[in-house]
Amino acid sequence: MNTPAQTIKVLVVDDHAVVRAGYRRLLEHAAGIVVVGEAETGRIACQRYQTLTPDVVIMDLSLPDMSGFEAIRYITARDQEARVLVFSMHEDAAFVERALEAGACGYVTKSSAPEVLVEAVQCVADGMCYLSPDVEHDVAAQKPAAAADPLRALSVREFEIFRLLAEGRTVSEIGTVLCLSTKTVANYSTQIRNKLGVATNAELTRLAIRHRLLTP
Repeated sequence: MNTPAQTIKVLVVDDHAVVRAGYRRLLEHAAGIVVVGEAETGRIACQRYQTLTPDVVIMDLSLPDMSGFEAIRYITARDQEARVLVFSMHEDAAFVERALEAGACGYVTKSSAPEVLVEAVQCVADGMCYLSPDVEHDVAAQKPAAAADPLRALSVREFEIFRLLAEGRTVSEIGTVLCLSTKTVANYSTQIRNKLGVATNAELTRLAIRHRLLTP
């Protein structure tokens, strides 16, 4: 039996209650892991991180208020020892790279086998970085073509705004989601278009679909 010092405390962040319940059952069947809390939004996750002080945060990227990227940035900016593991439906290497740049310690896709999530939590809690096998393969496969990938020129913030623009969000809506002024978002939008060499939102959307960031 594990002692309290060996127990890994986990905070689960996902906007679907049924999904969170499934994570809890899976993780608590593993020896030495306990789910100390859940959060359905990024803002709630940031608040509960401070009150619950979990060892590992399992973070979805698609959340209804601030995105998973923003939540990761917020948590890791305030606690350099924070261990955040992304568990997402997005499999493209661009998402993986931006999540790691934002401060995540690992990335597991939701198509992974259940035991992969458990292994990832244990590795991240032990201070290691973890990528699920499918993600690791995709990241490695894209490295030779990295120089030709225009999305690599985007910062984490620019990537998130690019993704929201490609989804059809307005500048005002993006400002509300990311807690930025409309002017700031508009400035980012101009920078993004200049970096990517596109002129319209339609071109942004086509680029996002081409890179498998959106479903056509």
